[in-house]
Amino acid sequence: MIETNPVPFNGNFAIGVRIGKRGIVKRDVIAGIQVHMPFHFLRETFLSTVLAEGINPEVAINHRHLEGYPREAFREVGLKLQEAGLRVTIHAPFLDLRPGAIDPKIRRVTADRIAEVLDLAGFFSPSSIVCHAAFDERYYLSGEEQWLHNSVETFRAFLPRAEELACPICVENVYETEPTMLRRLLDGVDSPFFRFCFDTGHCNVFSDAPMGSWIDVMSPYLGQLHIHDNQGVKDQHLPPGDGKFPFADLFAVLKKRRLKPVITLETHSVENFRRAVERLDVFGWLPLYDEESGSSGRQG
Repeated sequence: MIETNPVPFNGNFAIGVRIGKRGIVKRDVIAGIQVHMPFHFLRETFLSTVLAEGINPEVAINHRHLEGYPREAFREVGLKLQEAGLRVTIHAPFLDLRPGAIDPKIRRVTADRIAEVLDLAGFFSPSSIVCHAAFDERYYLSGEEQWLHNSVETFRAFLPRAEELACPICVENVYETEPTMLRRLLDGVDSPFFRFCFDTGHCNVFSDAPMGSWIDVMSPYLGQLHIHDNQGVKDQHLPPGDGKFPFADLFAVLKKRRLKPVITLETHSVENFRRAVERLDVFGWLPLYDEESGSSGRQG
């Protein structure tokens, strides 16, 4: 069985995963997805389970981790994950950070924090690093073009490191009400190492544009999915199907277009995680798998 209790993380995150011998989670499903997991939970509580059960983590690193752990702690965890043959993705810090900030000091602090994670990323050999673009049209009213210029400059500065790691940076939608500004950002940076992470829950609660518009506009850059659901009122991180996001339509579109992004579950409790994996399996929502052979079709 999967056992644990959800544990709060900075008021936004909670996760706990332990899969026993009688667990219902299918190995082929687990092999094809990432599971969002804050670094301190991974290191202090769940590392042995992750290694034993072959769970591919999205390692979320925030300011507390960067301030509170020595460099050696990241090296040790990354080495163990690599020795186990696990695929790792990273979620960079985002609280209070604004890559396109109008104030240059805020922009420099943001760049410094992201650079810290890029420096540590070599210990994990990640297949992608997720960052928030932090665009909000209500906040940048009449400052959209300056935000875009600044954001392009900020992310372009990270490209040499991304290329060195052979790891794309994926910008995630959060408060964006439609995809235009993120598409312009991706066009402006114009690099195969700068991609898009489509967050289903954020789209459902914050976007005025429907899912189809996001896929139409962003599909050339789509590299990753963050999978979770809500009722369209607040960011609840429910399993797919417990809210109102049209997951069946999303995965049908992905399969039709033969798009194979990395899938990351961001369901922040064990019961939600269990139900999410069940649904990925039962409903065939697995665009990472080749339908003829059943083998992983994951890119990269």
